[in-house]
Amino acid sequence: MKEYYLYVKKPRMNRLFLLFLFLYQGVVIAQKERSVSVKTFGAKGDGTTLDTKAIQKAIDQCAQQGGGTVWFPAGRYLTTTLFLKDNITLDIPAGTTILGATDISLYPVLTPKIPYYSNDNIHFALFYAEGNQNISLRGNGIIDGQGAAFKDTSPAFPKNYNARPFVFWFVQVKGLTVKELNLRNSGFWMQHYLNCEEVLIDGISVFNHSNKNNDMMDIDGCKNVRIINCLGDSDDDGITLKSMNEYPVENVVISNCILSSHCNAIKCGTESSGGFKNITITNCIVRPSAVADRAIYGHPTGNSGITLATVDGGELDGVVIDNIRISGPQAPIFLRLGNRARPYKKDQGTVAVGTLRNVSISNIVATGASRLGCLLAGLPNHPIENVNLSNISISFSGGGTLADAQKQLPENEKKYPDTEQFGISNAYGFQVRHARNISLKNIQLHYLQTDERPSIVLDHVQNGTLDGISSAVAPTAEAFVQLRNSQSIRILNCFPTLVAKGSTFLKATNVKDVLVLQNVLRGFLQPLIVDNTAPEEIIIK
Repeated sequence: MKEYYLYVKKPRMNRLFLLFLFLYQGVVIAQKERSVSVKTFGAKGDGTTLDTKAIQKAIDQCAQQGGGTVWFPAGRYLTTTLFLKDNITLDIPAGTTILGATDISLYPVLTPKIPYYSNDNIHFALFYAEGNQNISLRGNGIIDGQGAAFKDTSPAFPKNYNARPFVFWFVQVKGLTVKELNLRNSGFWMQHYLNCEEVLIDGISVFNHSNKNNDMMDIDGCKNVRIINCLGDSDDDGITLKSMNEYPVENVVISNCILSSHCNAIKCGTESSGGFKNITITNCIVRPSAVADRAIYGHPTGNSGITLATVDGGELDGVVIDNIRISGPQAPIFLRLGNRARPYKKDQGTVAVGTLRNVSISNIVATGASRLGCLLAGLPNHPIENVNLSNISISFSGGGTLADAQKQLPENEKKYPDTEQFGISNAYGFQVRHARNISLKNIQLHYLQTDERPSIVLDHVQNGTLDGISSAVAPTAEAFVQLRNSQSIRILNCFPTLVAKGSTFLKATNVKDVLVLQNVLRGFLQPLIVDNTAPEEIIIK
């Protein structure tokens, strides 16, 4: 019997696969070669030796190779200004702390090439980059600016900025990531991003209560910015959008952050030269600061949860804010179009009044608000426009009097825009002044102590809607709602709650075209009090 053997020809390994494997191994080796330790270049990491030169050598070496990762082994690295380069990643892992040196004379003077408001009076930073691209800072380590050690050399503003450094200062950087770092104790703002593009700030933790002007971060004239999953507690403003030259802040997403501030937790302004466009803020919590017994600026409980302000020209247009929980600040919501008109450069000329329009604020729950009330204010002949507030619940301390309700508030068009700008408002809930196309819908307002002010005052408002307002009304209150010098107003489906019989549903002075429809008027001594208004201008059904 013959035996037969089956021979199977072994397939040759795919040459393309071998080539790919070879190239991949080469890339891995190259990547390993481009990851350098700062200790290789002489950094001590003992917390007392000044490691600036060694760290900078590591950064420069990586940059010369086309980019790479500069790694900080566990230790405490004392340094002054570090200059970041293209395609550089700083890896600052847990167990590593970078300390800012406390002698300002060791820091080089920095002046960005691009003109902006503070060219002449801000000059120092711990980390700096200008005109670079593709920079990352990451890790779970700590960067501590040791900001309490820096003292002002001049009592005058703005010269008193001269002697205090930022921790981060990035100017016209494109492609910038800051991720999962713990930032502590700046001498000035913690982070200043000036005219940068494609910025991601993800998962960082900031604690900044060591000096004046201790903002959490300042996004200044930047484009295409994502700020997500951040935790911040700052004496001055929290997440701050501003524009200190002609470039607007545009295309910004802020989401899933937990914030505390003695001033304003979420803020557009104050500087607004280039304006603000296309901003979305969602799913955030504003809570009381861990530093509850003192404040360098602001108030221990915070000035505001949300501030939108444009006072140096510029357009604020297209801001959407949704699903925010606010606990503590004096005024949960503050909107202001003003006319400080500060130029950002010497030869700029007259600064025109800006605009504030197309704003939506919804699904807000706020507690712990003070008796200041919430103010939404434009200027005579310059109204805020197209502002919609909906599904909002706020609890105020109350305690306002009839005298507070009846006083005349100044315009204060040149004044710095903050929640205490006018003192105690005429309304315990919302006062809206100089506005057009305004809607407040499904709003619940409460107070802890009896308040004799109206829950809402509309003053110089054209085309306004109050729909589904539910609020507490004291029997001695001025009114549930007060209208002044306004026209084309709709008051619909409102459910005021009277503790006892009294007060007035609506007090109106010099108004036109007002419709009051399907509201609960039970318990009011008078549904309406009018002054300087023809009877046919108000229809109640």
